[in-house]
Amino acid sequence: MHMNFTMNIPGLKDVIITKMEQVEDRVALHVELEVQLHRCPRCQEKTRRVHDYRIQKIKHLKWFERLTYLFYKKRRYVCGACGKKFAEQNPFIERYQRFSKEWNQAVQVRSVKAKTFKEVAGQYGASASTIVRRFDRVALQEVAETAKLPHVIAIDEYKGDTREGKYQLIIANGETREPIDILPNRKKATIKQYLQQHGAAVKIVIMDMSPSFKAAVRQALGKPVIIADRFHFCRYIYWAQDGVRRRVQKNWNDYDRKKGKRMRYVFYKNSAKLTEEDRWYLKRYLEMDDELKRAYELKEAYCLWFQASKKRDPEELLETRTGLLEFYQLVTASGIPEFQKAIGTFRNWQTEILNSFAFPYSNGFLEGINNLTKVIKRNAFGFQNFERARAKILLTHKYKNIGVHVG
Repeated sequence: MHMNFTMNIPGLKDVIITKMEQVEDRVALHVELEVQLHRCPRCQEKTRRVHDYRIQKIKHLKWFERLTYLFYKKRRYVCGACGKKFAEQNPFIERYQRFSKEWNQAVQVRSVKAKTFKEVAGQYGASASTIVRRFDRVALQEVAETAKLPHVIAIDEYKGDTREGKYQLIIANGETREPIDILPNRKKATIKQYLQQHGAAVKIVIMDMSPSFKAAVRQALGKPVIIADRFHFCRYIYWAQDGVRRRVQKNWNDYDRKKGKRMRYVFYKNSAKLTEEDRWYLKRYLEMDDELKRAYELKEAYCLWFQASKKRDPEELLETRTGLLEFYQLVTASGIPEFQKAIGTFRNWQTEILNSFAFPYSNGFLEGINNLTKVIKRNAFGFQNFERARAKILLTHKYKNIGVHVG
């Protein structure tokens, strides 16, 4: 006796549900299809003649939070012309499968979006190895080899801890801000070889201040425009100021040394945003040491140059350069070793630093991608397989706008 359902169950359109059973926490749906005219796969003759039936057990999506199985009464037809026996066509399961099409589709999306493969396995009533196989199948289809890099790329490292190496290198499109590829390590030879293969069209590279990155890019691409990320060169100035603070406060009394360490943020914070209490502590500590005061003044002079440079048009780059050279003179005159070391780095990267004001690109978005990458790695308790880690990261970003409630 057929059951009359007033709802359409996902993935079971045109399917007749003959019986529904609930066994403990599971639901069993007994299903079959109408007898239809089929074409013989061997001789192409049409037939409606049924040969036999077989019951096939299929795992389907959860129904009202219960694991659901389909007991499919699969019909086999026989051709009257040539005697060929063949299974009927159905819309909900592929050949040789034990999981429905809807189940596979939901698991593929979930395996990308969920924290761990084990979590997905628990939700869908399968083993972790089954989920991993579904994920690898998605990765094979969706993660294509990079054919050609765009005109603007951004590169940065992150700590991946896979079998291929401790650090991996991520490459992103500097204009669309989408990750493109991940290299197994950050070695100069690896970067150089990859860029030689795929970087013929690259004109601009955004990076942090890594000498090996710079050397690899120049050797592979000739003379592209290299842009130093602003965060990475600004921090050298703040490191220099903090180095002075740590050095001079060693001579302070116990209370001021500990309190000065806790209040160190007053030296970094924008002076216009300091509270009255912050200003009091800043004034107190600057008056305690003349060298610390000069270091703070150098930091403030740098901030004035940086803010003014950001507001200028790219055509006014000469003024930005002049201001930077004037800052060098202030540092040289101060004689503070930490700042002199910092401007040594600035001189080595001066062209790349000035390029950051000439072009509207930065690596800030890539730092955000790396933060998400670290969260993925931490949730999974790390990845040993580099290819799987690469696919997980790239697919997570590719599917970021797809909802997680599929299935």
